[in-house]
Amino acid sequence: MLIEISAVEQDRKDRKRYHIYTNGVEDPLLSVHEDLLIKFRLFKGTELTSEAIAEIADEDERYHAYALAIAYLGIKARTRKQIEQYLLRKEFEPEPIAYALERLESEHIVDDGEYARHFAKQRIRYSQKGSRWIRQELQQRGVSREAASEALDSIDKDDELASAVHAAKKKWRSLKGENREKRQKLMAFLMRRGFPSDVVKQAAKAAIDEAEFEQADEDEGLLLDN
Repeated sequence: MLIEISAVEQDRKDRKRYHIYTNGVEDPLLSVHEDLLIKFRLFKGTELTSEAIAEIADEDERYHAYALAIAYLGIKARTRKQIEQYLLRKEFEPEPIAYALERLESEHIVDDGEYARHFAKQRIRYSQKGSRWIRQELQQRGVSREAASEALDSIDKDDELASAVHAAKKKWRSLKGENREKRQKLMAFLMRRGFPSDVVKQAAKAAIDEAEFEQADEDEGLLLDN
C-alpha cells in the first residue's frame, strides 16, 4: 500500500528538520533532517511504501546521531568512547551509534591516536603531570593501551623533565622541615604526579641544587652588607 504525503512543515525550533504528514493523521508520519528530505524527495504528493518509510526513519536516526556527534566535537576533540557515551546519554540505539562512530573515523574526524598524541603533549607541557599519570588519563578517556603507549613514546623526554623540574621547584618552596625530610616529601610528590623514577631523581636534584645556590648567594649578600 502506498501512503501519500499531504503536507511538509518545517520545525519551529530546529530549522533543519521537517515534519512529514499524511491525510487523516494528526501526528507526523516522519520527522527528518533537510538533507534526507531532499535525498528521498519527501514533498507533497510523493507516495511511499511502508518499507520506504521504515528505511527513511532508520536513516534519519543514523544521521541524527552523526549530526549530534559533530556538534559535540565542535566544542573540543573527543575520543571514540567519549562520543559513544554521549550518544548513549542521548538514548540512541546501538546501530545508529555504531554508524556515527564508523563514519566519523572513516572521515578522520575522530582519531584516537592523534587525540592521544596531542593530549599527552599538552599535558606534559602545561599541567606538570608525568607520563604515568597521563597514561591513566588517556585510558580513562577510552584510548587503547597501544595508542596511549605510542603517544607517550612520542613525548620529548626533555619536555617531561622540564615539567617535573618546574613542579619540583614550586613544591620545594612550600615544604617545611629538614632538607632530608623535604627531599623525601618532594620525591613522593613527584611520584604521585606520575613522573618516572629517573625523572623524579633528576628533577628533585635540580630543584634542591637551585634552592641551595640561591640560599648561598643570599647568605653571601648578607655577609657583604655587614
